[in-house]
Amino acid sequence: MSRRTFSDRSASSPVSLAAVAHRAGVSIATVSRIVNGQLDRASKATVARVHKVVREMGYVPNSVGRALQRRANRIVAMLSPNLDNPAMAAIAASTEAALREAGYVMVLADTHDRADLQDFYLRAMRAQFVQGYVLVSAVKSTELSAFVARGEPVLFVNRRNPTGKTGAFVGIDNRAAGAEVARFFLSHHIERPAVVHSALSSSAIADRVEGFVGELARAGVPRSQIRRASAPGLAHLEIGYAAARALVARYGWPKGLLCVSDLMAYGVHRFAMEGGISVPEQCMIVGIDDNPLNRWLAPWLNSVHIPYEDFGAAIVRQLKTIWSGRTPPDELLPHRLIARDARRGGIGPIYPPRALGVSFQ
Repeated sequence: MSRRTFSDRSASSPVSLAAVAHRAGVSIATVSRIVNGQLDRASKATVARVHKVVREMGYVPNSVGRALQRRANRIVAMLSPNLDNPAMAAIAASTEAALREAGYVMVLADTHDRADLQDFYLRAMRAQFVQGYVLVSAVKSTELSAFVARGEPVLFVNRRNPTGKTGAFVGIDNRAAGAEVARFFLSHHIERPAVVHSALSSSAIADRVEGFVGELARAGVPRSQIRRASAPGLAHLEIGYAAARALVARYGWPKGLLCVSDLMAYGVHRFAMEGGISVPEQCMIVGIDDNPLNRWLAPWLNSVHIPYEDFGAAIVRQLKTIWSGRTPPDELLPHRLIARDARRGGIGPIYPPRALGVSFQ
């Protein structure tokens, strides 16, 4: 009888560490260390080769052993970018409190919106056998793609799965938020508002812009005439400032302006002050987030309120569903537009609805 090779295995048989090691040409111990995130004892070439074989063969770590260890430590990892952003900090605080109440411990890491740091922390947390991964505003990366392919317990928050695959999600309906801002401007007889934003690689940013542009188009504004500007970078304050400068240089100041985050709105406001533009008298600005500091420091800023204080409970619900072996539907939390009266510095009523019959010359 001829000796059976690894390639002769039944397709229904689970792939073993030994099979991966055989194809990669390394020891079983080396494969075990690499798939568990311990990369300091192997060369980059070896790590890349093992990861490639793992993906090709569809290797999945022993689910029973990993599940037992995960249940034992009750640790959940949260990876979030730019924790100096009040929105990211609010999500982290809400989630930590909800996980603690449910009997879990949260470990928090700042990815700074960098794919390499995100991959580093994913590998490091996997080596600690954490029970789940909460990825806030994730970016596309090699390790994340591998996590999704293996079926790791990953929950996406604020931005949807950037790998193009489906994935459990907690956030708001960003398209609806953008559309609501467009209706707000139209209700105030601002018929040609503009929008500034960062790169559209983020699903949240892309959806907010498309919701805004799409609603204006439905009201009769030609898409080609909707003024918009963007700027590169990661810091939203700087992006807002630079995008406003680009917008004004090309089109002049609009009467109404959507900034896809409150931090961008702060950058825009700084540019307006430097140019002697009065907000909101000459340009009404709407942000998205509704930073709690707005009440104290930015009474000129209207903003879409995102209930970050409720994200934690939703995240725990989603994780429990994932741990039960089911795929939860998206959990979209309600948002609402807060209109502020700059003359009084207080919070005014939500904008009044009216028919959106708009004509353009």
